[in-house]
Amino acid sequence: MRMKIPRDKFLSTVRVGDKGQIVIPKEVRDMFEIEPGDSLMLMADKNRGIAIVAFDGMMEFMNEATRQAKEQNKEEAP
Repeated sequence: MRMKIPRDKFLSTVRVGDKGQIVIPKEVRDMFEIEPGDSLMLMADKNRGIAIVAFDGMMEFMNEATRQAKEQNKEEAP
């Protein structure tokens, strides 16, 4: 059975090289207009995983992360 993936989505595996590097697939670089020399931000959370975010989208991402953290703190508060 073949999975249908929407045009604005991409699914792939990447391999970690000897130096810990990964290659971002061309389709993803094209989708996000990532060019050589661009800055990306890597964020990691032991429970939630790894996210790579375009640096110019950092503020939107940080605002959402902060909102979610506050929401989670409210849920955990007695």
